[in-house]
Amino acid sequence: MSTGLGEFLRSRRERLTPEAVGLPLGRRRRTPGLRREEIAELAGIGVDWYIRLEQGRAVRPSVATIDALAAALRLDDTERAHLAALAHQTARPPFVRETVPPAVKRLIEGLDRPAYATGRRWDVLAWNDAACELFTDFGACAAEDRNILVYLLLDPATRRLFGRGWAVMARRTVAQFRAAHDVFAGDPAFTGLAARLAAHSPEFTAWWEDHDISVGRGSGQKTLHHPTRGVVTYDFANFQANDDDAVRLTLFAPTG
Repeated sequence: MSTGLGEFLRSRRERLTPEAVGLPLGRRRRTPGLRREEIAELAGIGVDWYIRLEQGRAVRPSVATIDALAAALRLDDTERAHLAALAHQTARPPFVRETVPPAVKRLIEGLDRPAYATGRRWDVLAWNDAACELFTDFGACAAEDRNILVYLLLDPATRRLFGRGWAVMARRTVAQFRAAHDVFAGDPAFTGLAARLAAHSPEFTAWWEDHDISVGRGSGQKTLHHPTRGVVTYDFANFQANDDDAVRLTLFAPTG
C-alpha cells in the first residue's frame, strides 16, 4: 500500500490537540498533535491496526472504519473523500499527459476571451492568444514549463500579476495538486514535479508539509495587475470535458 495514506493520517493527527477532541491535556507532549493510541481509541479500532495504517502497510480499511477515522480526525467532506480514495486505491498505470479533444482545442483557440485547458498534473494542454496575452506565452515555454504550478511558483512575474491574491491562489492550487499527487502514489510524473517545485519555491515546501487538500472552486473572480491594462478584474469558471473528465477548461471574462 502507498505511504500516501499513512502520511495523510499522520498529518491530520498532528493537527489535532487534546482540547479539540475533549481529551485532558495530561503530561507535556514532545511532539505535536494527538498520539496514535488516542486516535485509535477515538475511532474505536486497535492501536496496532492503526499503526499499520500510518505505516502504509497492507491494510485495507472498511467504509465504516474510514468513517470512524474521519470523525476521530475531524475531517471535512473533502478530506474524508480523499482518505477513502487513498484507502481503496488500486495500482494505476504510469501517468500519461492528457490530450485535449480536437474540437475542444479548436473551441479554445477560437475564443476572443482568455481560455486554457489543464490536466490532473496542472499541465497546460491547450490555450488561446488571449490567455497568452493576459498571463504568459505558453507556446513559447518549454514543454516541462507549460504547467500552472511552475508558472505560479517559479515565474516571478505572477506575483506582480496577482498581487495580494497570489499566495491564496497559489496555496489553493498546491492543495489541489496534492490531492492528485497522493492518489497517483509515487508516480514519477508527480513526484518529479513536486521535487522540482520544492527545490525552487520555499512557499511550496511549507504548504506541501501542511498536506492541505482541495477540490478547487468552480467559479469566482481574480483581480490582476496587468503591466499594460492596469488593475483589471475577471470572472472565471471551470468546466470538465465530457471526453475526459481529467481535462478541465478554464474561461475568463472581464467583469462589468
